[in-house]
Amino acid sequence: MSWRATALTLFPEMFPGTLGHSLAGRALREGRWSLDTLQIRDFATDRHRTVDDTPCGGGAGLVMRPDVVDAACAAALAGGPDRPLVYLTPRGRLMDQALARELASGPGVVLVCGRYEGLDQRVIEARAMREVSVGDFVLSGGEPAALLLLDACVRLLPGVMGGADSAAEESFSDPRGALLEYPHYTRPAVWQGRAVPDVLLSGHHAAVGQWRRDQAEAATRERRPDLWRRLRETQD
Repeated sequence: MSWRATALTLFPEMFPGTLGHSLAGRALREGRWSLDTLQIRDFATDRHRTVDDTPCGGGAGLVMRPDVVDAACAAALAGGPDRPLVYLTPRGRLMDQALARELASGPGVVLVCGRYEGLDQRVIEARAMREVSVGDFVLSGGEPAALLLLDACVRLLPGVMGGADSAAEESFSDPRGALLEYPHYTRPAVWQGRAVPDVLLSGHHAAVGQWRRDQAEAATRERRPDLWRRLRETQD
């Protein structure tokens, strides 16, 4: 059975978006994973198909109604009750490679794409949604975040990426501790007066491996001291 994703959204036309192209798109066409959407508005019960209302206690914006979102969740889970419900929100746990690996190893995922001021807290709690953030910034809705999360998961599915070694050497790929990836070079050996490091042309595999490790550690130490600190704590 292929890995199955369902997006609950007010804008189903935003899917599959970029995931319909390149490796993810080919895997989608080959049936290695599937993606379907549910229009949240279809679960509204009034003639205006209302999905939101004003926030209790006052304030700007609108909040998505719990009854409508809950009905959409029930419909999505009917065809795959073992899939986790993930709500994309700036309040959630920060998305990382470990979470991508966890989700990719399961049967799939149901993604709840909020709009306006987000979801009523009661439906988040009632459905035990996993709140996930893709970064410390605010988007217009959950759809772009859902596409990002799906991309991170789909590329880990068996048969999607051609080279397992390539995936193993990418940034954040080592479960023992995240390192940024080392820099890459290709031909020509000299370009605009800039030469490829000699060690990469030496044919000495052990030296190349050590150089790459050193470069990855240096980049992580300089650019992401938080990751470097976590790695050192894990090693200790």
